[in-house]
Amino acid sequence: MKRRLLALSILLATTHFSWALSVATEIIISVPDQQLAVIDHGKLISKYAISTSKFGLGDGNGTYRTPLGTLFVSAKFGDRLPAGAVIKNRVPTGEVVNANAPGRDAIVSRVIWLRGMEQQNHSARDRCIYIHGTPEERSIGRPASFGCIRMRSRDVIALYDLAHIGMHVTVTQRKIDNFIPHEEEEPSLLVRSD
Repeated sequence: MKRRLLALSILLATTHFSWALSVATEIIISVPDQQLAVIDHGKLISKYAISTSKFGLGDGNGTYRTPLGTLFVSAKFGDRLPAGAVIKNRVPTGEVVNANAPGRDAIVSRVIWLRGMEQQNHSARDRCIYIHGTPEERSIGRPASFGCIRMRSRDVIALYDLAHIGMHVTVTQRKIDNFIPHEEEEPSLLVRSD
C-alpha cells in the first residue's frame, strides 16, 4: 500500500511539474518587431522573423487583419510534411513549392491554428487565423499577410515542434524585449587608490 501511495505521489508530482512547464511556455508575437518568440518562465527559447497583416490589426470578418491579444493553439496540421508542402483547408495537396517561387502565395509546411481567448479576438478561429509557412519568404520581417502570422518554412517547422495544443499565444504591440526580464548588471568594482 505504501509503495502504491509513493508511486502515485511521484506520478502526481511529475505530472504537475510537466504541466507547470507547459503552461509557462508561451509564444509572443510582436507586431512592431515583426518577430515571434518562444518564452519559458521569462527565458527566451527561440526567436523568429515573421509577417503580420498588411491591412493592420483587428478581428472583424473580411478585414484581413491580425487580431491582437491572448489566443491559444487549438490545432496543428502538417506532421512530417517536407518544407514547402502546400496545405489547403488544412490538408496537404501533394504539391511542394520552393521559397520565393514567383506568383505563389500558398500556405506551406505547417499550420498552427489559433483560437481567441478575448472579446477582441474571438473570431480568430472562424477566420482561420494561423501561424503558417509561406513561400513568399522575401516578405518576412514586414507586414505582408492577409491576417495570419507568416513564417519561413524552416522556422515554422521548428516552432511546430515546440508548440502544443493549449499553448498561449500573445499578439501584441509591445516589443519582445518587454517580455524577457533583463539580468541585473553586476555592480562595477570600486578601485581604491590610497
